[in-house]
Amino acid sequence: MLFNKPFRVLSQFTDPEGRATLADFIDRPGVYAAGRLDFDSEGLMVLTDNGRLKAALTDPVSCTPKTYLVQVEGRPAVNAIDRLNRGLSLKDGPTRPAKVELLARSPGWLWPRKPPVNPRKGRPTAWLRITITEGRNRQVRRMTAAVGLPTLRLVRTRVGDYELGKLQPGEWVEEV
Repeated sequence: MLFNKPFRVLSQFTDPEGRATLADFIDRPGVYAAGRLDFDSEGLMVLTDNGRLKAALTDPVSCTPKTYLVQVEGRPAVNAIDRLNRGLSLKDGPTRPAKVELLARSPGWLWPRKPPVNPRKGRPTAWLRITITEGRNRQVRRMTAAVGLPTLRLVRTRVGDYELGKLQPGEWVEEV
């Protein structure tokens, strides 16, 4: 299943604190998330009952590419993008090189976030398309912060061969 996880929804089916979870959108026993997205991140999640597929998408050895649209605070300098592309050192070790592209404008097809992103007054924002081949906890957010570009919004659009397509937040589709 391909699911467009909305903002402020947990990437699991239960929560003792009562926050929104996958169970609020998906009533399908026996499927499990192949990877996670932060509570504050949005976009594509792959859910499956196939253990091999889950392992292939999540095992660090597989180097499955994951692509994100990332709204950052600030104007990215060439050296910041170069550092992201080469890989950089985080507290849990060096990252693999990423593929980073500065977008000329915000993606026109992207749905408005609820609540909307509220950048600091007087601070410009920019959009990046970032593809990584690992999936550490909050990795993209930590990478952009490390080059002085705090992440304001993060939307995953692709995992391996699976794409978000036209799914709206909270929608899912079965993929064969």
